[in-house]
Amino acid sequence: MPSPLLEVWDAAAASPFYPAVGKTSQFFVGFTLLLLGLLLSGLFGLTSGDNAPIFSAVSSSARQLFLLLRCVGFAAKAQVQITKEGLRFTVEESRVMQGLAFLDKALFTAYNYLPPPSLPSMRASTENSDGTDEDDGDDDDNSPSFQISLYALLECLQIFGVDSKERSWGYNSRDGVSNFSRAGSIARGGSVFDNRILGMAGVCRLGYAGTGAPFCLTLEEAGVTTTCELVTYEPEIHYDIPLRRDSLTQKIIMKASWLHDAINELSSASPTRLTIIASPQAPYFALSATGPLGSATVQFSRDPQLLETFVVTRRCVNTYKYSLIKAASRAMAIASKVSIRGDDVGVLSLQFMIEVEGGGVSFVDFRFVPFVAQEGEDDEEGENEEEDSLYAPPE
Repeated sequence: MPSPLLEVWDAAAASPFYPAVGKTSQFFVGFTLLLLGLLLSGLFGLTSGDNAPIFSAVSSSARQLFLLLRCVGFAAKAQVQITKEGLRFTVEESRVMQGLAFLDKALFTAYNYLPPPSLPSMRASTENSDGTDEDDGDDDDNSPSFQISLYALLECLQIFGVDSKERSWGYNSRDGVSNFSRAGSIARGGSVFDNRILGMAGVCRLGYAGTGAPFCLTLEEAGVTTTCELVTYEPEIHYDIPLRRDSLTQKIIMKASWLHDAINELSSASPTRLTIIASPQAPYFALSATGPLGSATVQFSRDPQLLETFVVTRRCVNTYKYSLIKAASRAMAIASKVSIRGDDVGVLSLQFMIEVEGGGVSFVDFRFVPFVAQEGEDDEEGENEEEDSLYAPPE
């Protein structure tokens, strides 16, 4: 009786097995499949890697970032817009005051921005770093925008004592800050153990991964590293206070310190309103403050050494809330020059030029909406009217 195993053997001999890949090409096919697998794994990792931040920047000095952002630190939150040219921080107060601090990418030693595919635009208009308006474009529409706690950001930036009197920024009568130190010099009140003098300047790193992600801030100084993650909020749709550049009635450029001293001088009367008078005839430029303790006026002559630029087409008298103008005093304290502009509806623009490390300049811009004068009122009357109803709404 034949064995079943032999029968299976004989049946298999009639139909031999031939592999799909011959012995001579098995190594080549196996190596090709392995290489293809590695390539696909790399591509999958790139397409699925959402952890790569869309924005990252490195600054060699957190001090200049702190002082620039503190200029607009009159509100709790700031709206941040990231663009390929820099960071735009916008702060507003009751729709009648707006502050803009633009951190140009030149302030950073490294600046990387990968714009997302598409994002809704949250602004009605945009503005360049020099303060000129421009129409919305595709770059601005795709720029990520979010709100952040400005108070928390300022606290993080000074976590290593940026605002300390022992730092080399120096202190004076103008809100406690002298100015940005020149490269290679020690400001009044500076310490010989300052990290910049010792060659151990701190590093500030900024990062943002995308919508819903926190705004990351990493500070490194003297071997100590601190990482802060600030919660981001949905941006609000807001409109820039419009300044009619084709209808300017006044443009005055002067030293910011003189404007700062004048505003402080008027504070002795505890004013509630500040009236700005500009005229082609004397008094050419005057600031008048009124309050419960009386009134005071500061006048400026048309001396070119005092008013570097003076262009006034007609006599203009506009009144603003004193406390709002006073809120820009920190920018006045550290700026070298200020450009005072006003249009035919009374919108006021104060643009400050601030010198930064390395010989560059940055600009901080404020805009204010005036009180609306009632019909038949003189320019100096109407002080007992309700303030909220007298603000001119922005267009």
